[in-house]
This record gives sequence, C-alpha cells and structure tokens, in this order.
Amino acid sequence: MLPNDDLSFQLWSAARAADPLERQLRNLKSFGYTDVQPYHSQYDDPQGMKRLIDEIGLTAKTGHFNVSMFEDEFERVIAAAKLLGMHLLVAPYIQPADRPSDVAGWQRYGRLLQGYASRCESRGYTFAWHNHEFEFEVLPDGSYPIEHLLGDHLLWEADLAWVLRADVDPTPWLERYAGRIPAVHVKDIAPKQAVVTEGGWADVGEGIVDWPTLWAASVAAGSQLMVAEHDEPDDYVRFARTSAMAMKRLAGVA
Repeated sequence: MLPNDDLSFQLWSAARAADPLERQLRNLKSFGYTDVQPYHSQYDDPQGMKRLIDEIGLTAKTGHFNVSMFEDEFERVIAAAKLLGMHLLVAPYIQPADRPSDVAGWQRYGRLLQGYASRCESRGYTFAWHNHEFEFEVLPDGSYPIEHLLGDHLLWEADLAWVLRADVDPTPWLERYAGRIPAVHVKDIAPKQAVVTEGGWADVGEGIVDWPTLWAASVAAGSQLMVAEHDEPDDYVRFARTSAMAMKRLAGVA
C-alpha cells in the first residue's frame, strides 16, 4: 500500500548535488515522486520553492526545521509552512554538545519538544520528532532517550534505518507508537561486507534492511507518508530513481 498515493523524497538527499533545485525537482517528478520534504536552509526562499513545486506539480506536505528555528524563529517556520501547504512540521536532530546525559535531561528535552508541539497545534499544524541512532542508545536505567522525548503524546517521524544502526529492532517500536507515526523515512543500509562508501547507506532495496516487512509495519502503524532518504549519496539521481522503483514495488504499485 502507498498511503495517500504519495511517494515523497527528503531533499537533504540532494543537498550535495550540483544541480539547481528546479532540475532536482523535475528529475524527482519524472521518477514518480509526488511530494518533497524540504529542510532548514531551503526556507531562505520559500516563495521560490512554492513557485517551483506548483509549476512542476509536486507538494511539500511536511518539512524539516532545525530545533533552534522553533525556539528563535517560530513565526518564520509558520509562514513557510503556510506558504508551502505543509501540515506536519518536523524537528530532526540534537547536536552532540546539546544532548542530555541522563534521564532527567531527556525528560526535560521532551517537555521542550511538547511545548513546540503545543505552539504548532495552536496554529493548526502538527509537530513530530525525527530520530537518529542516539535516541536508541540504552541509558543506565535501561530506558531509551526516545521514550523520554516522545513521552505520552509527541508524534514520531520514524527513521528505521537509524534505529537499526543502533542495533535495535524497530518493529516493536512501530507497534508501541502506532497511531503516533505520521511519516516514515525509507532508507537502506549497505551490506557490512561491502566497501564502505556513501556513509554506509544504500539505495532503497539495495541494502540489508528488511523493507518488505518494515513497510507493511509502518503502514499498519499509521504512517501517512513514506519518504525516501539517503544521507550521503554520490549520485542523488541514481538514488532517487532506484529508490522510487523499489518503493513502488514495496507498495504494490510498480
């Protein structure tokens, strides 16, 4: 199943590309993507982004915004979201120096995120946290940072490959937070025996992640958007084309 008939692409996957944004978007459209997920620096010109996605026939239903933007530039976040037609606003990362060192610290950070979520909700938007591997590194008391960040209410944009990078099975976490996972990042990990390039990531369907199982589990958990991502592709065009075909197969629409 392909939720909402949308095939989405995290534009960070093309951040290192020489192609201008318009060419990137036209390539993505030609491969079958219907939606893109912008990231922090791309809000410097939201009007330009809006013009291009409308002209090319894409949407931007979600976006990544640095945590500091919710704290220091909230009105700018809301203005960009309104212009681009977003409904889900995602905070994606904590710098190493800013990460809590104990349970109490993670709980405080979770309350901070819930405050951002409440502000977003008051303006008609939903807010979610996007994970990396550090949220799944077990704490001394046996709990995980992700539990304290999400608390009882916060939504989660799940990056399952990062969960696997922490040597944790993502399936129980999808089950635990079912109904609170509006989007999932679809990313693959290169085989361990392969020469390590591109940060150890792979095109979707070309790595070791059991995406047939995790795709079905993600949809069952309520994901409304499946978003292709690769943190360090040498060639975003190859990644985007290969991954679009794989995701269509996973969704049964190839």
